[in-house]
Amino acid sequence: MTTSPQHRPEEDDGGGAPVGRRLVLGMLGLGVAGVAAAPQLQRGLESFLGAASDKDPTGLTDLLPNGGGFRYYSVAASVPHKSASTYRLKIDGLVDRPTTYTLAELRAQPQTRLVRDVQCVTGWRVPSTPFEGVRLSRLLDAAGVRPGARAVRFTCFDGAYSESLTLRQARRADVMVALRMQDKDLGHSHGGPARLYVAPMYFYKSAKWLSGITLTDEVEPGYWEKRGYDVDAWVGDSNGRDDESTA
Repeated sequence: MTTSPQHRPEEDDGGGAPVGRRLVLGMLGLGVAGVAAAPQLQRGLESFLGAASDKDPTGLTDLLPNGGGFRYYSVAASVPHKSASTYRLKIDGLVDRPTTYTLAELRAQPQTRLVRDVQCVTGWRVPSTPFEGVRLSRLLDAAGVRPGARAVRFTCFDGAYSESLTLRQARRADVMVALRMQDKDLGHSHGGPARLYVAPMYFYKSAKWLSGITLTDEVEPGYWEKRGYDVDAWVGDSNGRDDESTA
């Protein structure tokens, strides 16, 4: 594909979805419940664990947000790094025009900016977090979705993680392939060079290290859904409920 000058992002700073938590990992117990309830406790706990991180055999420090609000986390033992020159995003499956994008080609697309609260099912939240990238609907339209497609499957270059959305969910205006976060290019620890960002759902739906987008005829449960998480992960809503007012 040919590239063109980078587009200025469209601003969209609407409020985030209601903060909620339906699933808490048992291994974090009351500690994370306290983190979710009190930002002051969160900062104090981060400071304490950060100071003792070299002596922490539990790995708890890797599951709590740091001072910037996030912690590095992966379900794979290691994740390869992709540079601007080596990164590729493939779109295939039930489409008329299978496509592979370079990072430069994604950056050349019209960019959208969203500012939303990031909410994790384990209770922690990072308020008013800006993301910028390409609306997924734009990439799907460019690929030419076939009539039989009903869902979208996402795969990652960590070799382990996957996610899925219905086609209707994937076409929402607040779902994107994110290239920037917190006004910086998306780094490796945050899932860069490109990740999925599904603003109205719990953060496990926003797959890091995105490498593949495949149109399918039905939803295929992702990595965490196979382990008991909701397939429809709307923040603050019951399973499967789609609030169209936020589209």
